[in-house]
Amino acid sequence: MLQPGTQAPDFTLINHKRERVTLSSLRGQKVVLAFFPAAFTGVCQKELCAFRDALADLNALNATVLGISVDAPFSNAAFAEKNGVNFPILSDYAREATRAYDVALDDFAGMPGYTASKRAVFVVNAEGAIAWAWEGPNPGVEPDYAAVKSAVEAA
Repeated sequence: MLQPGTQAPDFTLINHKRERVTLSSLRGQKVVLAFFPAAFTGVCQKELCAFRDALADLNALNATVLGISVDAPFSNAAFAEKNGVNFPILSDYAREATRAYDVALDDFAGMPGYTASKRAVFVVNAEGAIAWAWEGPNPGVEPDYAAVKSAVEAA
């Protein structure tokens, strides 16, 4: 996993509306990157709904939230609609961002050859550097949302 102080690797991914989103286009604001293993799973639903519910507070701190999974944009769109997610969920189906941020979870759920994203959160500052990073010890552990908010405040 990438550490604070590291320049955040740039990426261009497709959001759940099938629009391209490039990280470097968000320079000048803070970005919360929330990598998650799979749409339509219980813990991922709780996590993304927690970010949905905190979005106004994070936006007030000049932060944008981006969810990232290896799921297809179609699955992410259905997941966003079902859960009222009001921020982009990006599809990293080629696993490029997942590998660049060193959060690949190989053989996910006992499926040989299937790579998902670990549950991980990065706060990227307005200059494009990683200001805070967290990786779950396993996919069942949610991030400390208060710590994410504090990291955004400090970034």
